[in-house]
Amino acid sequence: MQLIEAQRKIISLQKFLCLFFLTISIGIQPLDAFQTFDSSQEHSFVAEAVKNVGSSVVRIDTERKLERQDFDPTLLDPLLRELLGEPGLSPEKERGQGSGVLIDENGLVLTNAHVVERVDEVSVTLANGQECEGIVVGSDEVTDIALVRLNGSSTFSAAPIGNSEDLEVGDWAIALGTPYGLERTVTLGIVSSLHRDINSLGFSDKRLDLIQTDAAINPGNSGGPLVNASGQVIGINTLVRSGPGAGLGFAIPINLAKKISEQLLIEGKVVHPYLGVQLVSLNARIAKEHNRDPNSLMVLPERTGALVQAVIPDSPADRAGLRRGDLVIYAEGIQIDNPQSLLEQVEESEIGRPFDLKILRNSQEIKLSIKPDPLPGLG
Repeated sequence: MQLIEAQRKIISLQKFLCLFFLTISIGIQPLDAFQTFDSSQEHSFVAEAVKNVGSSVVRIDTERKLERQDFDPTLLDPLLRELLGEPGLSPEKERGQGSGVLIDENGLVLTNAHVVERVDEVSVTLANGQECEGIVVGSDEVTDIALVRLNGSSTFSAAPIGNSEDLEVGDWAIALGTPYGLERTVTLGIVSSLHRDINSLGFSDKRLDLIQTDAAINPGNSGGPLVNASGQVIGINTLVRSGPGAGLGFAIPINLAKKISEQLLIEGKVVHPYLGVQLVSLNARIAKEHNRDPNSLMVLPERTGALVQAVIPDSPADRAGLRRGDLVIYAEGIQIDNPQSLLEQVEESEIGRPFDLKILRNSQEIKLSIKPDPLPGLG
């Protein structure tokens, strides 16, 4: 037994000497092998990005009153009605929650329009826990952007703003917010796609090209910032796809959000130009398949453009002579490849000012001039 124990000690000593001479040969002091690295080197770029913008992310709590009748008055016994009187309406409070981001030192907060839609009270909690009363400066349902002003004389921490036009698919995307009321939540992903048409997601009443990301955006994240690897805001989180395709998040590009917020700050609202047409995308392949059908009612031009599917009666397009089956190929001298590219040009137009189109009708190119109206139905 003593011999075996002695052999074990010799083997252990050999192992230690091998490790000792190995560390000497590569220029490392024996004690340094057990020293820890500088703690600052252990943090990822995500932690640094969050430091840049985290103090500007806020939680938004809302409240609105709903009028609700306690019970059906027709079911009240006449004798009880004499005793109790006519039943009235009792107020009921509905609470909501979202996120936002401070964009200037005077307390202006960007968030989603659906977060503060028709609310009576807005309370904003800053990253340091301070609570402030919020006043809705204005909101735009079409782009889902709202601007909230914080009451108080404090100087607030504004987020660094990036340029969403510089984004490329595959760039890092970091979503911040307060999902489910859990403050200072951060998720990481990439930019999965750019210029995602919101109409393709089933929102026909919106005009938006969205940033698509796989960074988790959960209920309560709405209105919070989507930031790049440098901690600059590149988008405003707006929705997450549920059901088929779940796990896809979408954000409003910050360049559009800034443009809308500037109009809200000055006017309190945003007026969107309106032509009054329903459009579908057309290309040569779709047109050829259609034209081969012997039952088709019209021959479509075999090229790309925005095909007029319907014209709203008494709309600017109707008054200018646009018809069903016309193919819009140019708008203000810009080639039109699909309905979204036409809508982008419409958004840049002015109310009541001529908006020039070039269309194809029965194989002939025709020029039309339309004077856009304000988009109806917004209040």
